[in-house]
Amino acid sequence: MDKPPNKSLPHPQYSAIRKRSIVIDGQRTSISLEDQFWNRLRAIAYAQHVNTSALVAAITEKRGDIGLSSAVRQFVLFHSLDRDDAAETAPPAGHADDE
Repeated sequence: MDKPPNKSLPHPQYSAIRKRSIVIDGQRTSISLEDQFWNRLRAIAYAQHVNTSALVAAITEKRGDIGLSSAVRQFVLFHSLDRDDAAETAPPAGHADDE
């Protein structure tokens, strides 16, 4: 039986959870996220040409009974996974399918 290569997994720079204030539909609320999730959330909002509050409001509309911070983390995770999946299945640049 082949053994997998002995590679150690890279670790991210860990950060503590920070409480951040945000306004959703005119109501001020707080969201507790690690810096990585907050920064990625802001990047997603920027890429979608909306402000962070508008993106969080859209997440809030669909989250049901899930806590806001948890819903945002899951949104960021799934958004990142979708991008990774798309990058893995896309043909390489300059591939015949690009023409």
